[in-house]
Amino acid sequence: MTKIDVMNFGCRLNSYEGEVIRRQAEAAGLAALDGGAVILNTCAVTGEAVRQAKQAIRRARRENPGARIIVTGCAAQTAPQDFAVMAEVDLVIGNDDKLKAQSYRALPDFGVNDMEKARVNDIFEVTDIAPQMVDSVEGRARAFLQVQNGCDHRCTFCIIPYGRGNARSVPMGAAVDEVKRLADKGFNEVVLTGVDLTSYGPDLPGSPRLGGLVQAILAGVPQLKRLRLSSIDSIEADDALIEAISSEARLMPHLHLSLQHGADIILKRMKRRHLRDDSLRFTEMIRSRRPDIAFGADLIAGFPTETDAHFEDLLSLIDACGISYVHAFPFSPREGTPAALMPQLDRAVVKERAARLRAKGDAVFAAHLARMAAPRAAEVLVERGGGAQATARLADFTPVRINGTAAAGAIITVDITGHDGRMLVADPHRQ
Repeated sequence: MTKIDVMNFGCRLNSYEGEVIRRQAEAAGLAALDGGAVILNTCAVTGEAVRQAKQAIRRARRENPGARIIVTGCAAQTAPQDFAVMAEVDLVIGNDDKLKAQSYRALPDFGVNDMEKARVNDIFEVTDIAPQMVDSVEGRARAFLQVQNGCDHRCTFCIIPYGRGNARSVPMGAAVDEVKRLADKGFNEVVLTGVDLTSYGPDLPGSPRLGGLVQAILAGVPQLKRLRLSSIDSIEADDALIEAISSEARLMPHLHLSLQHGADIILKRMKRRHLRDDSLRFTEMIRSRRPDIAFGADLIAGFPTETDAHFEDLLSLIDACGISYVHAFPFSPREGTPAALMPQLDRAVVKERAARLRAKGDAVFAAHLARMAAPRAAEVLVERGGGAQATARLADFTPVRINGTAAAGAIITVDITGHDGRMLVADPHRQ
């Protein structure tokens, strides 16, 4: 059977959906094509992400001259003709259609014109979300469950709503049933994911919230050992979610927060719905209720009009909120967004500030490793096993290198012995 290659760019949700794409492309018979197929699942969050996708398309054609090259994802949704005009591309599919087998069943002939290449519908006409749920992302031990897609907010820097459409949710009963199926198949950890996860539910009957879904999963699937959230917007965290974080040991003590900045004026210009003090209050409140919590955050350096003082507010937010995992972005103007029309900083300044933000992120992660490296026994989920070493994660998502073999997906006890600068180091537990 000819191989179907799926190349995913950007967020974890894209990686998750890449497995759905692979499954649907196989169902459509793409593996039987002479030369196979390469499907590029693109990201539109930055101009650099789009540039990398185009570079990968050209490389894919050079390395796979007889393959069909199919482009999909957020960049394909927001600017389909930019990819359709590329000679290397055979087909451009929108974000909604990429998850349907029929989209891959009627491929155009090689050499069709650019208009026939692009099959992209208006994403804002999509009003529901099919329960596209897969057992795991290839190479990962945990299962991912997409319960939400799209976004109703319009942050001034963000192009993603135009790639994903309006917010829509998987019905609670279907989500609980799927988690039960995954747990019954032996998955010890399930990760709930979505474009704007904390906006889950208002489009469903009764307008449930994410906290209600989390509590329903934990109550309805007692055999599930670990439930994890991908990324949340703290200002949208409902009371039931806060209660679950505070009291449910099976809900993992790790939250990745969409904070973006630490200066109020920049947050307002971003059209965020929170201010600096909201972030401080949330992290302090959660830490007081769940002392073992670890926080990650998305942060943007070099937003238009950002001064040196604003940037210092951004850096200081990391320590003020106790962030251990920093996902740093240099601001990238996206055509069609309000921020692209604002007074831009010199790109050299943006690059320099982004480097300083990444360095700060490296420093707080190193401090986190040092805190967690005290010798002790700890429970981990093994991500990769085999060979003389395995890799795993603590409940708070700290990476661990195990000097010994272990089965991927298993929850085991190890003895932490220190760290190597990148992850904790552990030996198999001795009774």
